[in-house]
Amino acid sequence: MAGHSKWANIQHRKGRQDAARSKLFSKLSKEITVAAKMGDPDPDKNPRLRLAVKEAKAVSVPKDVIERAIRKSQGGDADSYEEIRYEGYGPGGVAIIVEAMTDNRNRTASNVRSTFGKHGGNLGETGSVGFMFERKGQIVYPADAGSAEALLEAAIEAGAEDVESGEDGHTVWCEATELAAVAGALEPALGESQSTRLVWKPATTTPLDLEGAQKLMRLIDALEDDDDVQTVTANFEISDEVMEQL
Repeated sequence: MAGHSKWANIQHRKGRQDAARSKLFSKLSKEITVAAKMGDPDPDKNPRLRLAVKEAKAVSVPKDVIERAIRKSQGGDADSYEEIRYEGYGPGGVAIIVEAMTDNRNRTASNVRSTFGKHGGNLGETGSVGFMFERKGQIVYPADAGSAEALLEAAIEAGAEDVESGEDGHTVWCEATELAAVAGALEPALGESQSTRLVWKPATTTPLDLEGAQKLMRLIDALEDDDDVQTVTANFEISDEVMEQL
């Protein structure tokens, strides 16, 4: 049983302030609209939309906001978003993947490149760091969902690949294509998850000291502040001592 990843903990730093929470709601609403527009507006018939709605509910996005996002996808004037992935390096040689949804590719590319440059990073070509990550399904449960043994048993039964358990909770990993099925199979035994999403899981990590971690956090915060950016994932690793100082 592997220890709970530090990168995963910090990756999900959301909602500390009202402004951050509002921005998160906006990003989740955009994902719902895009998922509904690309497929069926009924979550039961659209796996991507079902996962998007589940993730929104997990962070308490109001029901009317979710329904409005779905309705928006059916309107003739619905925005057309393009999904783009950017890859590059941050301070300390940390590999970073940025996923964006945009209605203006040039604007987003310019903003992301500028943000990397201002914070000591370098934007690379697509594929420049992608090989350091694996596309995986990630299902997160709180520590009180059960013991590590109970989670592992339920995960194996549901068809998952692995479970990481620690004091702050349990993370179930599965193949990206099996996320909806595994998440659905876990619910009867464990209840609603805290988070169910597709993520880029680092195959290797880069250790950082306090100064390096602070520089990287500034870059990640700046990237996440961009309205076009949906997710930011980095393959860094920091010690408990550095975590406390952050």
